[in-house]
Amino acid sequence: MSDLIVIVYPTEDKAEAIREKLLNLQKEYLIELSDAVIAVKQGNGRVKLVQLMNTTAISAVSGGFWGLLIGSIFLMPLLGASIGAASGALSGALSDYGINDGFMKELATSLKPENAALFLLIRKMTADKVLDELKGTGGTVLRTSLNHSKEQALRDALAASPVLAGSAHTDTPAAT
Repeated sequence: MSDLIVIVYPTEDKAEAIREKLLNLQKEYLIELSDAVIAVKQGNGRVKLVQLMNTTAISAVSGGFWGLLIGSIFLMPLLGASIGAASGALSGALSDYGINDGFMKELATSLKPENAALFLLIRKMTADKVLDELKGTGGTVLRTSLNHSKEQALRDALAASPVLAGSAHTDTPAAT
């Protein structure tokens, strides 16, 4: 079962940097993401979603290929390619992969202008190592499907000050 985590950052660039860090951790097999989307509330109040992949473009390319192939059989490759690309783009635009777009837009309307929310759908992760990597990166946990202890560990990791390598720094508990 996947876990949903939503973390708010002050800028889109900061949210993108954290998403890149998590994608690098995925390459190291420390986390397995189903989806990672950034929702940005723009100054005019509209919400922009920055998806990992553009399903419309991918489906258009796939549809174009199959249309070209089938069109070649009937000696009309250009017509087949154009019909295939159009139908692929339409199906890609109508398909929703991962986290529901409507849910993300609705939740992002509560953000301050120019803030960004990083929506993560996590299949599995090595929690201690991922939290160590996220330590001190900032951000505010807006919503999770984690249990209370795991959610608190995430909040603590985001709020902690990063430990510098080789320093004799000890963490002192923060007053709450």
